[in-house]
Amino acid sequence: MGWSCVVARAVAIFLMLSRASALTSDIFAAGKSDKEILDNLLKNSRYDKRLLPPVDGVLTVNVSVLLLSLASPDESSLKYEVEFLLQQQWYDPRLRYSNQSHYDFLNAIHHHEDIWLPDTYFIMHGDFKDPIIPMHFALRIYRNGTINYLMRRHLILSCQGRLNIFPFDDPLCSFALESISYEQSAITYVWKNDEDTLRKSPSLTTLNAYLIQNQTIPCPIKASWRGNYSCLKVDLIFTRDRSFYFTTVFIPGIILVTSSFITFWLEWNAVPARVMIGVTTMLNFFTTSNGFRSTLPVVSNLTAMNVWDGVCMCFIYASLLEFVCVNYVGRKRPLHNVVYRPGENPVTQEAMAFLNWGKSEIPQAECSSAGDKKRESTGAAELVSCTACTGPGACTHTANNGGVAEVRKKEPPHPIRVAKTIDVIARITFPTAYAVFLIFFFIHYKAFS
Repeated sequence: MGWSCVVARAVAIFLMLSRASALTSDIFAAGKSDKEILDNLLKNSRYDKRLLPPVDGVLTVNVSVLLLSLASPDESSLKYEVEFLLQQQWYDPRLRYSNQSHYDFLNAIHHHEDIWLPDTYFIMHGDFKDPIIPMHFALRIYRNGTINYLMRRHLILSCQGRLNIFPFDDPLCSFALESISYEQSAITYVWKNDEDTLRKSPSLTTLNAYLIQNQTIPCPIKASWRGNYSCLKVDLIFTRDRSFYFTTVFIPGIILVTSSFITFWLEWNAVPARVMIGVTTMLNFFTTSNGFRSTLPVVSNLTAMNVWDGVCMCFIYASLLEFVCVNYVGRKRPLHNVVYRPGENPVTQEAMAFLNWGKSEIPQAECSSAGDKKRESTGAAELVSCTACTGPGACTHTANNGGVAEVRKKEPPHPIRVAKTIDVIARITFPTAYAVFLIFFFIHYKAFS
């Protein structure tokens, strides 16, 4: 009697196990769709998306980034656009399914609201350019319970640049990600396969972006908003298109400044030409620099562009002032008695006077003709200037008690000669000083590094 009861119970348990096994096999049978399998896996009686996956220790989320497109950082707002695929992978033993199914993975894109997902958010970002919609992510569940979550993100992020040396700086554009609610004791983020650089799509699109370096690192403590949360950081280091700035700012500026130096080789009294060159170069430089500065960020400190604009404008303005000084000096009345016609070269006059002096029959010391004398009252003595004395220096005589004694008077330099001397000095000093400035400017700001 006892043995028969034991046998009957064993048979009943065996039949129950067989029925359960049959039901389980039926769930993961080859003919079942991935939707039907997911509906059974995600029943409320066996799965709760509010709970972390039951793993030993800390849940590890593997992260990788695939760059799709880049745009250069904007000079005025220090923002840049980046489009990438963010892949997150973790293990959830509750979502394992039998090998009887012919699916290598289950497409859970329409069940993403019923599955536990990491609450990852981005730090130091500006705006999301596109909303996340089903077409922009993928969710796959593999047989062993591994979940692969892929998102396409298009972000407008902030950069950090050294504006004091703009445009010779290399902007650092960063963004970071971490869990918003789970501390490091519950979830830890790691870069997949310990990659230290970002993967790039073969069809990577760059819109005037010059990415020279990138790295993927764990967040330093000072870069993380909260030190007790796991955080990963992406650094993108750009370089600016320096050929663009050379062709639109520096080379035109050099041409305009050196064009203002042309006036030093023109005649001192060529007023229309020298005024036109000076005013035209100044107006053109103002127009060029103002048009470019309108796109630059407003900062309180001195930048390389401020130094460039200020020094170049000072050279152009100084060349205009040099012309004003030359013209003013050249038009002053001579202090000696020799009369020059307008525009006549005083050097030529002196040469002709020297030749005529050699042919003169009247000795220089015997100028006594009453009709050739001009008397000037100089106090007690009288200075007599002789028109017949045609030597290199003017001769004057003092008449004292009927006797005539020769006295030579040193003449000051003629104003026209002074004006021409100023032009000669400017031809050397202005180009030399500007060349020194260019060398110092481009070396100091490391323009060619």
